[in-house]
Parts: sequence; C-alpha cells; structure tokens
Amino acid sequence: MTTPEDMRAHVMETLTFLNSQLPPGSHVVLYGLADGRFLWDHLHDRYHPLGQLNKDVTYGQLYAFLSCLQVSPCQGWMSSNETLRTLTSERAIELSNVLEKIAASEKFANLSLLYLDYPLKEMSAEWEKRGGETWQLIEPVDGFHPNEVASQLTAKIFWEKVLRQWPHVLGKENPFNNQIEHLFGDQGGH
Repeated sequence: MTTPEDMRAHVMETLTFLNSQLPPGSHVVLYGLADGRFLWDHLHDRYHPLGQLNKDVTYGQLYAFLSCLQVSPCQGWMSSNETLRTLTSERAIELSNVLEKIAASEKFANLSLLYLDYPLKEMSAEWEKRGGETWQLIEPVDGFHPNEVASQLTAKIFWEKVLRQWPHVLGKENPFNNQIEHLFGDQGGH
C-alpha cells in the first residue's frame, strides 16, 4: 500500500509541476479517498454480470478468483477478509489526511489548494432518496469503480460545495449571459 510519506511526496511533485504550468489564480481540488469497504458490503453476495444468467458467480467469488490469480485490482477492499478491508480503510483515511494537510498548509504562487472528502455518504443518500440502492452506484463489470450515475452525483455534490464554500473559484459571472440566452434560449444549462 502507498505510504503517507510516498503519497505526500508524489502529490507535492505533481503540485509543483502544476504550479509551473498553470496560470496565476488557478485552483486545484484534492479529493479524499473513498472508504472502499462499501464494495464488499454492497456487492459480495450479488451476482456479477458474468454470473447473472446462470446465477453462479457472485462478486465475492469473482474477487476471490482474482486474488487467487494475484491480479486483483484492489486486494485490500475486494476481499472477504474483514481485517484486511478495515486496515485498507484505515490507510485510506491516513492518505486522505495527507491530502487535507497539504491543502491546508502548502502555498504555491500560481494555484490555491482546496480539499474535499470523497462524498460517498452524500451520493448514497441522494441516490436512495431517488429510489435507488447504493450498489447501483458501482460499475457492474469491474465491481469497484463509481459508475456514470455516481460520477454525475459526485459532480453535483462537488458543484454545490464549491458554490457554497468557495464561490470565488468559479470567477465572475459572464456579463453576456443575458445576450447569450436571448440568442440561443434556455438550453437547460447545456
């Protein structure tokens, strides 16, 4: 697993590069890591697309198979070993803390840093409010990435937080908005 020290070093290297390339007044948002225990919690006993027809391959079985082959994309969370899942989540918290501390303490000439926790709880709550279930937010084929719906919810939550917490990041409103709407009509934000 990535150590907090390695995380800090790699992020600082990236931010130093970005600072050398981005124009003054740029903003970089650092996002914390998700608590991936939800993968096992919400998928392990569900059928993977490979097993849906014959009801014979669950995500838990697929995760075990990938681990056996030593090709699991996420041994820590895609595992029946609860202790390993917990240790992996503890490391994710440590790495998120590194990002949060960098955002709070590091200063760059051309960019400011902002930090947000990964909005898993908010996404899940919003999706459930719409009648969905949390497992539906996970890409079904790989069984661990957020799907398009989750990405849309993340973007919505991100946008709302930026508007609320850091409206200066978005800059000034376009003074030609009324003329644009007059010419093209209300296109629903598109």
